[in-house]
Amino acid sequence: MQRRPAVAGTFYAGTPEALRRQLDALLPRARRPEPAVGLVAPHAGYVYSGAVAAAVYGRIAVPERCVIFGPNHTGLGAAVAIMTEGEWVTPLGGVPLDRELGQRILAHAPCMVEDPLGHQREHAIEVQLPFLQALGRPFRFVPISLLAHDLATCREVAGAVADAVQEQGGGTLLVASTDMSHYVSRASAQAKDGLAIDAMLGLDPERLHAVVRREGISMCGYHAVTTMLLAARRLGAHSAELVRYGDSGEVAGDTEEVVAYAGLLVR
Repeated sequence: MQRRPAVAGTFYAGTPEALRRQLDALLPRARRPEPAVGLVAPHAGYVYSGAVAAAVYGRIAVPERCVIFGPNHTGLGAAVAIMTEGEWVTPLGGVPLDRELGQRILAHAPCMVEDPLGHQREHAIEVQLPFLQALGRPFRFVPISLLAHDLATCREVAGAVADAVQEQGGGTLLVASTDMSHYVSRASAQAKDGLAIDAMLGLDPERLHAVVRREGISMCGYHAVTTMLLAARRLGAHSAELVRYGDSGEVAGDTEEVVAYAGLLVR
């Protein structure tokens, strides 16, 4: 099946020419691509979070396949929704799903359901694709949308992904899509997000999951990042780097009610 874009023209430019110009302005002109096991990138409108996302994507070498984890903001579909057939379309063209890897993941995770509805109107994964497309190397991907937040589900999905990636072999990048604190002051966002970022930098998904819940951090994709980090650790990740942190106030001028963004590389 073909999944049409849900937020082209709103979260990012809706025509090929305008989107290429938007990405050209955001992505670093001089790139030194490096391999990575995973990354964390935001999913707000490019005018607000694009600079943070571009700082991370500008650092990576795109492998032949990606697994992209995102939160389910819509509440539609399964608790853990995967798609394995067809392609996702953006204004830059179609990106094929990796059927073989997706089916391997699905076979390892009883909690997971083949469910296009969980992706139909969701933006968190979609907004990652133009950045990857702009880097110029063809790739396939597997989208996993998480409505479930519990740690047990994160562990099950992460184990399924790690096992499937190891079975299939070849290069695979794990992408986790999240924004950080929502609609709080910049000072509050920096203080609370610092706790979550410290856990991510320590490659400690269990601590991340616990601190977000304990401190009430409004990090919408913490379960996606928890899952990515659990899988990355299984695949040999040993370090993480904060590439850039920022918030919507840098664009809007309002520092009393910001949405914050973080971009990290996991190696």
